[in-house]
Amino acid sequence: MARQAGKQNCGRLVLVSCLALLAAGLVGDFLWASSHRFSSVGMSLPSSFTTVIGQLPPNSNGSNTEKKKNDKVRERKLSATFQDLAAPELKWEKMAAAPVPRLDGAAIQIRNFLYVFAGYGTIDIVHSHVDIYNFVDNTWGGRFDMPKEMAHSHLGMVTDGRYIYIVTGQYGPQCRGPTAKTFVLDTDTNSWSDFVPLPVPRYAPATQLWRGRLHVMGGSKENRHTPGLEHWSIAVKDGKALEKEWRSEIPIPRGGPHRACVVVHDRLFVIGGQEGDFMAKPGSPIFKCSRRMEVVFSDVYMLDEEMKWKVMPSMPKPDSHIEFAWKVVNNSIVIVGGTTEKHPETKKMVLVGEIFQFNLNTMKWYVIGKLPYRVKTTLVGYWDGHLYFTSGQRDKGPDDPAPRKVIAEMWRTKLILNP
Repeated sequence: MARQAGKQNCGRLVLVSCLALLAAGLVGDFLWASSHRFSSVGMSLPSSFTTVIGQLPPNSNGSNTEKKKNDKVRERKLSATFQDLAAPELKWEKMAAAPVPRLDGAAIQIRNFLYVFAGYGTIDIVHSHVDIYNFVDNTWGGRFDMPKEMAHSHLGMVTDGRYIYIVTGQYGPQCRGPTAKTFVLDTDTNSWSDFVPLPVPRYAPATQLWRGRLHVMGGSKENRHTPGLEHWSIAVKDGKALEKEWRSEIPIPRGGPHRACVVVHDRLFVIGGQEGDFMAKPGSPIFKCSRRMEVVFSDVYMLDEEMKWKVMPSMPKPDSHIEFAWKVVNNSIVIVGGTTEKHPETKKMVLVGEIFQFNLNTMKWYVIGKLPYRVKTTLVGYWDGHLYFTSGQRDKGPDDPAPRKVIAEMWRTKLILNP
């Protein structure tokens, strides 16, 4: 009898334990479901894209792992910032390719000649020479060397029609430091001369000639990442400085490199750009580039006779790496390619595949065409009704706007502007 009673007590204990475990499981499942509903409804997603959440049919074996994967399935439609904007299709003609591929190079057009300077060949190789393209006969020639102490990328550069002023920039490959040294090229003789060094080194500063003075502003500071706000100028004439020192001017409202700087009708415009850039990896003997998150913007500022910065209409999308990607044609500023904000999921760089027009009569922006592919740091020229671009880094393909190949190709198209 005592043995039978013990068995009954043991059975009751097992039954109670099972019921308790079942209840705990139900409560836990309820709490998980409540928490899941809360997180799904209350989760704040970036406004730059639309999210549609859905589940695939469960695996036939009821796998918990497969269910968790299915719970995470999301279909995202990116906003226009990360997509190509609607634009007219253009007929592009491939011209003679440049002698070498270039990234972050520089270019200046004087009459029918496009002078193309420096730049990366690869991340470990930089060019230290000038190539010249002749728009009349579609040929490259007249190569000559740069000064040994001149920067190889991220240059500030402008011309008065004969003399080209080359200001500061990065010296060497990877993410090496900047130099404050400046030079002047006489394009009549292809001879070089030294110029007054910038007060401090800068990467890719906005550079222009305005009212008899060479203006240099913004760019990145010596660590390659921190935006500079400083603005300097110095009086110049016929390739020579008329003053011994640079003069401080009104700071730029927003600092950073890789922006277009244009003078039209006694007004100075600074367009697009970014804050931040790659930096050298700490302790790397070769100054290996290390990724930092930068902010690309669409801001446009203008200086006029009042010497005060004025905010102008923003670009159709944020755009950077456009310092030599522009031309002034028929009272419009035309900008070719560039980079925009990072992809919100992959965080990869997104290249720009559109041509933008800023009409100075209406002060409005237009998207006037598509490029053969998305590309940044284009070097742009204009001749006989045609818009040309060469060099830069193109995308991985029509469905992938991330950067891949550094190119030497030259293309042209008939330029059609909005009135």
